Amino acid sequence: MQGLRPLSAMIVLAFSAVPVGGVNAEETIDNPAAEVASLLEGYRSYEASFIQIVVNENGNEVQESRGELKAKRPGLFYWETTSPHSQFIASNGETVEVYDPDLEQVTVHSLDERVATTPALLLSGEVDNLDESYKVTGRKLGENTREFTLEPRDQDSLFVSLRLTFSGDELQEMRMRDSLSQLSVLSFNNIRVNGAIEEKAFTLDYPDSVDVIRDGA
Repeated sequence: MQGLRPLSAMIVLAFSAVPVGGVNAEETIDNPAAEVASLLEGYRSYEASFIQIVVNENGNEVQESRGELKAKRPGLFYWETTSPHSQFIASNGETVEVYDPDLEQVTVHSLDERVATTPALLLSGEVDNLDESYKVTGRKLGENTREFTLEPRDQDSLFVSLRLTFSGDELQEMRMRDSLSQLSVLSFNNIRVNGAIEEKAFTLDYPDSVDVIRDGA
């Protein structure tokens, strides 16, 4: 059996974004935790294509991938990487399944508190008490762009900082930095907010012949 691809590499590094340029006016947001929570809570569902770029501490690109994601409250999440290799991730709010066709294996992780606060699940989990888990700052860039930075209060978090960028009410970009100073950059397009998504879309379909590995196994 081949080695496991780490959960953090595909879920934690799944969310980030390039900075917004070309804006001059800047204004601090007075209550950023409440404002970003209100924006995210307005998403009953969220679908998008993405381009993800991972940059190392020296500013060199080390990985680029493309794919699709779907999220639906409460607790449903689906992430599909289509290139350079295929990988599928789905959460039902209690567990996370990761399917690697090339490795012919599925790993199943419990959605414990540490994993539940990862960036990938902000689109489908509870966000009404963000300021309890994160130090949140925010600013307005021009008339239509808002940028929020979340820094985990838990020293054992899987990331150091997360930046969310909204154009109007639409989440378009994220930027996540980990403890090794690696930056994961992700940009969304073909965004669809609050569209109807059937729950079967959050179930992975894989052959009975694959190895299924659960937490601790």
